[in-house]
Amino acid sequence: MTTYRVCCFLRRFRAASNEPSEAVADVFQAYADGGVLGEEALRRFLREVQGLDAAAAEAEAREVMAFAAEQKVLKKGGLTAEGFHRWLCSDANAALDPRRGVYQEMCLPLSHYFIYTGHNSYLTGNQLSSGCSEAPIVKALHDGVRVIELDLWPNAAKDDVEVLHGKYVPSVTWTSPVELTKCLDAIKEHAFVSSPYPVILTLEDHLTPNLQAKVAKLIKETYGDMLFISESEQMAEFPSPDDLKGKIIISTKPPKEYLQTKSGKEETDDDKAEGGLSEQGSEKYVEEAEELVESEKKAQQGADNEYKRLIAIQLTRRKHDMDKDLMVDPDKVSRLSLGEKAYEKATVSHGADIIRFTQRNLLRIFPRSTRITSSNYNPLMGWRYGVQMVAANMQGHGRKLWLTQGMFRANGGCGYVKKPDILMNSDPDNLFDPRADLPVKTRLKVTVYMGDGWRFDFRKTHFDRCSPPDFYARVGIAGVAADMRMEQTRVIMDNWIPTWDHEFEFPLKVPELALLRVEVHESDNHQKDDFGGQTCLPVWELRPGMRSVRLCDHKGQTLRSVKLLMRFEFFPSSS
Repeated sequence: MTTYRVCCFLRRFRAASNEPSEAVADVFQAYADGGVLGEEALRRFLREVQGLDAAAAEAEAREVMAFAAEQKVLKKGGLTAEGFHRWLCSDANAALDPRRGVYQEMCLPLSHYFIYTGHNSYLTGNQLSSGCSEAPIVKALHDGVRVIELDLWPNAAKDDVEVLHGKYVPSVTWTSPVELTKCLDAIKEHAFVSSPYPVILTLEDHLTPNLQAKVAKLIKETYGDMLFISESEQMAEFPSPDDLKGKIIISTKPPKEYLQTKSGKEETDDDKAEGGLSEQGSEKYVEEAEELVESEKKAQQGADNEYKRLIAIQLTRRKHDMDKDLMVDPDKVSRLSLGEKAYEKATVSHGADIIRFTQRNLLRIFPRSTRITSSNYNPLMGWRYGVQMVAANMQGHGRKLWLTQGMFRANGGCGYVKKPDILMNSDPDNLFDPRADLPVKTRLKVTVYMGDGWRFDFRKTHFDRCSPPDFYARVGIAGVAADMRMEQTRVIMDNWIPTWDHEFEFPLKVPELALLRVEVHESDNHQKDDFGGQTCLPVWELRPGMRSVRLCDHKGQTLRSVKLLMRFEFFPSSS
């Protein structure tokens, strides 16, 4: 029995039972003989339910039997019901194959991949008053992020470089700087801890030529042979992730364009948005820049070559004419950067142009400057059109970031996910349109059997002071607009190990871009429901069959014990 004290009374509840749910027990009985699952019956289960071919079922059966022997859940040479359930809930039976690793073709140009991209990577919290540190950069790299952004500004004496946010808006931002050397060293040390594939370092550069030269020297000294230097100033095609393994790539505007921006009094809306500058801040910036123009001209000539040579991926300055901005040059490739608001407008007027542009070039979109709490936008609005660099505030936790984390669980978590073929089809008559009324390609049936682990990871009174928790699960799809849907199980009252045995079916028109969303909440009649865990998984990598699904906390970190037992079945669209 479990007891909860309410005033001077004790409430008693039946102890939590981790026995298999009725639906799971029925599956076991369908294959068992005499209360045990023999090796031949296990192989049949692995073929018919788990979707394995004969050879894979044979190998998997040996591993399951070894697991059962280790767990002491073998009886008469077969798997007991307890052993069967224990194996189903183990990490070896996870929804995403833990042994698969990187499996996609990695020898195509960078433009063929979605790339795990951070925004203001040095910030520890909100966009206004949080600190700047190398620690968030380290965490991002360990989580698999492959694009790190640094904002570079002159220090007060204008003789050194600082990394911080919104320097020229002191009345609006109070972020404290971090030394550039700390950031560069952190990237060098941790760049390839979680993935061997290239790290792209995007620089939001607000420096004078002499400081650009100083940064160029520092970067070369820090990275040495790790630094990718392009053989030509303009590349006809991007190298592949395989070509760039173990390399750090610099991407920013060429220095001459920065001088033109400063001296020409035409700080663009996107520049202000990307740097988070107000009108007042940008005017002050222009005034200070004008004073430096004459002295910069001489210094720039020597600094340009050193700094420019390091820029392997050039950021193209916007022309504020979307027809020109998205024009594809057959002789060279580049990177374009658009603010969230400008990009949203472009998807309405130039959706096809965005897809064509991103087949050869890189496009980065970043959160609008009004997201001062470091919140994020829906990354799917970028991926639907082939945008490679959908920049996310990694410190801005919530459902939008969960989607980003879910996408980059794909392909072994290496930070590069190959874009589906539909986004790379250049035939003008068959160009992908995510808003089109497309036919259903496949149907995904999801069964949520049960969950466990909260009793180990949370205090007895964490969810409810007077009783065990009342859990329910939410399951749905994020993808193109036509596929998006969320469903919910019933609430299981007063139980740490809820059993739902609930089935859902999702018709999918673009499964190549679909992410499975799973959340668990604790129902509360008097206030906001408590959060019990979440995960997001790429549909195209789900293993069919009965699978274990680990849940994560609000920040996306895997909970120690909490997991669900689920089943995934794929059916043809006509069934």
